[in-house]
Amino acid sequence: MIVECAAYRDRTIVKTDATMHDLSELANAQTGPDDFVWVLLQDPDYDEFTALQSAFGLHPLAVEDAVTAQQRPKIDVYEDSAFVVMRTLEYDDDTSTVSVGEVSMFVGPHYAITVRHGTWPRLDDIRERAAAQPALLEFGSVAAAYHVVDSVVDAYLAIADALTEDVEEVEDAVFAQASPDSTARVYLLKRELVAFRKAVVPIHTPITGLLSHRSKWPVREGLRPYFRDIADHLEHARGTIDSLDHLLDNVMEARATQISVQQNDDMRKLAAYAAMIAGPTLVAGVYGMNFDEMPELRWTFGYPLAVLLMVVIVLVLWRAFKRSGWL
Repeated sequence: MIVECAAYRDRTIVKTDATMHDLSELANAQTGPDDFVWVLLQDPDYDEFTALQSAFGLHPLAVEDAVTAQQRPKIDVYEDSAFVVMRTLEYDDDTSTVSVGEVSMFVGPHYAITVRHGTWPRLDDIRERAAAQPALLEFGSVAAAYHVVDSVVDAYLAIADALTEDVEEVEDAVFAQASPDSTARVYLLKRELVAFRKAVVPIHTPITGLLSHRSKWPVREGLRPYFRDIADHLEHARGTIDSLDHLLDNVMEARATQISVQQNDDMRKLAAYAAMIAGPTLVAGVYGMNFDEMPELRWTFGYPLAVLLMVVIVLVLWRAFKRSGWL
């Protein structure tokens, strides 16, 4: 469905209540070099896109990708237009999880069509953000693409900071041995980093490629610093992902080492207790064989002496293991 539709003429917004059937007429009315129509859609179907494809001449392969979603982040450049796909990420503070959505854009000489799958970003917020920088409207529909991409990438940076805090918390928990479920949290964070990486890494190269003069869809000179800033933010997010992933690997190795050391301590304790039990068992086994010709078998103090010997053996072994650190 159409969430919002507006026309930009002479760098001024002209709101309209156009429906799918009015878009063709609205598109033809944009005659200025920087005039364009910005259409915001939420989870459209093929029937709705049929009208859009007819009005703006959208490439059928791009239309299919926009409707089905679940696409890899990319920028496809056609003759005079481009199709941009990005994964949107939203961080939940309560569960420390990252939910994944998708936003795609058709950008042509006189149109910018934004398609959202999921609950973020709020498309009207992006429109307000664009209104706050009217000077960029001189770049036409590409400025609209910039605001969408910049909003998504800004969210990447915020999520990178949140995940950094989570990784630091689980690192402290592991080394403090304060949380028995720290290993499970590490695996959950690794999973969130995988989702983060799938969103950030694929789009970094296409965004950087737009800044090249050899690009089939080059960014105009005035917008280059803005897209360069986006590329820098993506590089920062990418570096954060790599560092956090490496840190989690180290945390897992440290946790495995802790478990190994703990198991060794437990085995030493079990071995010490087994030795302490073996001493009295040896004495009791010898004097329990019931032979007639055994020393001190009929001695009055034989039984107390055997018990005392057992106690002495246990005490000697206990002190020896205690001094060696086994107990």
